[in-house]
Amino acid sequence: MNPQKTFYSNGKLLITGEYLVLDGAKALALPTKFGQNLTIEEKENLEISWTSYDSDGSIWFEEKITFSEITNPVDSKEDSIKHTLIKILHEAYLLNPNFINQSKGYRITTGLTFPKKWGLGTSSTLINNIAQWLKIDAFELLQKSFGGSGYDIACAQNNTPIIYQLTNGKPKVKSINFLPDFTDKIYFVYLNKKQSSKAAIANYRKNKTNNTEKNVLKIDKITQEVINAKTAGSMALAIANHEAFMSTILETTTAKEDLFSDFNGEIKSLGAWGGDFVMVISEVNPITYFTAKGFNTIIPYKEMILD
Repeated sequence: MNPQKTFYSNGKLLITGEYLVLDGAKALALPTKFGQNLTIEEKENLEISWTSYDSDGSIWFEEKITFSEITNPVDSKEDSIKHTLIKILHEAYLLNPNFINQSKGYRITTGLTFPKKWGLGTSSTLINNIAQWLKIDAFELLQKSFGGSGYDIACAQNNTPIIYQLTNGKPKVKSINFLPDFTDKIYFVYLNKKQSSKAAIANYRKNKTNNTEKNVLKIDKITQEVINAKTAGSMALAIANHEAFMSTILETTTAKEDLFSDFNGEIKSLGAWGGDFVMVISEVNPITYFTAKGFNTIIPYKEMILD
């Protein structure tokens, strides 16, 4: 009997470059202190007995998946968790068939260290963990299953802030030293709803204009301004510019305009607009402001971001 194997991947936050990262913009992305682990044990029956735990210890997914469902998946329009998982495992099988052909079965458990609803990368951490286990390319597995820019896979694999860029469709990851002196003025606030990045990307693609090259250059410049910011004020100015610019491109109002127009500080959407987390820059502790509005998950920078 083989001993169990465990793999771990970091969660992610995309600080700049959302949407335009798909078209080659440089994006600043930060791996989080939260993530997901995957534990594998060998068993019998030519099936995978799969259990997924949320951060509070509750089971959010439990299913048996037969090897034949993985090797010959039924084409289904269904968007269930099981169907999505089979799709990932089938693509993994095509990249490395040995895990099915040379095994009798598995018991697999996954455990999130953040609440699933936060949207810090439940799928990307899973894909990266499966890729580590099967020694396959996580970026390739992502493209064949979920799609997306891949910045989340880069965060899963890195323990430092990164600049992420797609060059001719290939991921380019550069570790950077990003630890502003004013992290005590940066917070992350959960907007009480999870956003589907898949749907958001589809919407962005639909509304895309012909100014992509110009837009990419503009976001590259703002990303550099965020990285170079020496004060909370200069970073606040850069993220306000980023929000205003993306608001025009996406033809939608900013999170600040929508929800926090009376807030004394700056607020930036992260990732898919309209849900998950926003980044807040504030000279004074903003906890009472956000809790009064019903937003109770407010995480200081140092509690959220790997350093």
